[in-house]
Parts: sequence; structure tokens; C-alpha cells
Amino acid sequence: MRTFESLSEQEILALAIALEEEDERVYSDFAEKFRKDFPATATMFEGMREEESTHRRKLIDLYRSKFGEHIPLVRRGDVKGLVSRHPIWLMQPLRPDSARRQASTLEVETRIFYEKAASRTQDASIRQLLNDLAQEERVHEHKAETLGRDTLDAATRGAEDEASRRLFVLQIVQPGLAGLMDGSVSTLAPVFAAAFARHESHIAFLVGLAASLGAGISMGFAEALSDDGSLTGRGHPFVRGLVCGLMTMIGGIGHTLPFLIPSFKIATAVAVVVVMAELAVIAWVRHRYMESPWVSATLQVVLGGALVFAAGVLIGNS
Repeated sequence: MRTFESLSEQEILALAIALEEEDERVYSDFAEKFRKDFPATATMFEGMREEESTHRRKLIDLYRSKFGEHIPLVRRGDVKGLVSRHPIWLMQPLRPDSARRQASTLEVETRIFYEKAASRTQDASIRQLLNDLAQEERVHEHKAETLGRDTLDAATRGAEDEASRRLFVLQIVQPGLAGLMDGSVSTLAPVFAAAFARHESHIAFLVGLAASLGAGISMGFAEALSDDGSLTGRGHPFVRGLVCGLMTMIGGIGHTLPFLIPSFKIATAVAVVVVMAELAVIAWVRHRYMESPWVSATLQVVLGGALVFAAGVLIGNS
């Protein structure tokens, strides 16, 4: 790996061209990412991509006049001090505000590079172009910082809010709710069956803990492997699987923790109260985010939970 100070003027220009190509691709990826759900933000990033393309052409024209047609391959990772960037496809889920912050950071890094590069070159034309580009990047830095919601009209902000809500429900709420329902309801039977079979809090706790962890792992893998999100828009499979698995485990752990209380009767009473609270939360989430009627959501969740609870008690007392 080379140090920045060891680069020749030819290599500095080649690196600048590579960085502009990378920035152009990043903005292009941002624009493509938001084109469907956030068209106004996509248009902003498309404009920034065109500006980076102009910078690249200026650098190539100057390079050609100084050093000819061949441009050596000098990349970001070849030079010490340049921060590596994560590919856009790894940044999931990506929201417009997050992309705007990343764009501002990107412009700061590029501006610092041009200022440092200009201070090292002795060629007047190269120095002038690098200083000009540094100044333009300073303007872009300010522009990236102001590409927030305040620059959008009320209708566009409303459309972006609705799109954000839709993506949040699709990528986070749905897998989380599925996990919470599975963890809360499916573990009721084994936990209370073990509790009423032995009338020992410790045994019920161990069964509940095992059931919760097992269900969390199973649901997490099932959700992550269901689809990669590229066609359905459900987001990165790792994120969905993690959300679903954690919520499944939390749903089961909630009514398992009361069995840490030594007294079986008190532990069971507290566990029943926790179950009622869990079912109420699930019903509220279904009503709030899934637009399910309140009565329907409550009946579905409570009836399902009651049946599983009754099955566990009956089996435990048999």
C-alpha cells in the first residue's frame, strides 16, 4: 500500500479520476434505489451524479493533455489514509435521510483530498484544476447538507412519509409482528404444560427458555431464507431474519421470566398477566400498522392465545 506523499502528479490525477468515478456510481446507486418510492430525492441524487461526471471529464481531459491516453489503475484501497466505503447494496434498509448524510460525508472526504492533492503538485494547470474542484466540492458539501426535507414541497414530503411508512411496515413491522405472535402464542402451551405438570417454577422456566430460544432461531432462519427482498421490496434478508428472530424470542421470554419467582402460584399469576399484556400489544400493533379493525385484531389474537393457553393447561393437568 502506498502513502499519499509518495504519489506522483500522474498518479494523483489517476486517483482523482477513480474517486470521481466511485462518487458518480454512489450517487447513481442512490438515485436508482429511491427512484420508485422517493422520486424527488432520486432526482436530487441524479443531479449530483451529473456534476461528478463533469468533474471526471475535466480530470480526464487534463490527464490526457499531460500524460497521454493510458490511465494507471490507482484505487482508494491502494493508498493509506483513504477511508474505504461500504457498497450501497450492503446498506439495507437505506432511508433518504441516511443517504443524504452519507452524501455530505462523501463530499467532505473528496474536498479534503483535492485540497491536500493541490498542495502537493507543482504543475500550475493541475494545481488550478484541483483547487477549483475542491471549491466545487465545498459547494456540493453544503448542497448535500441542505438536501433535506425542507427543500421538498408539502405534497412531496407527504408522499415520502407515506413511502417510508410503507417500507417500515413491510421490512420491520411485518417480520417483527410475525415473530412476536409466534413467540408469544406458540410457547404458551409448552411453558404452562410444564408448569402445571410439575408445579415447579424452575422446570417451567427451563422449558420456556428452551422453547423461546429454539423458536427464535427457527423463525429467524425461516424469515431470512424466505426471499432476498430484491423482488418483494421486503428489505435485506439478514435484517428481516434478525428482527423476526429477536421478536420471537422476546415473545416467548416475556411470560417465561415470571417463573424465576420461587412460588409457583405467584409465578403463574404473574405469567398470566404478562400473557394478557403481550396479546394486547400484538392486537394494538396489528390495528396500528396492519390496519386491521380493532375488534377483529383483538378477537383473533386473544382467541388464538386463549386456545393455546388452554391446551397447555389441559395437557399439563392430564
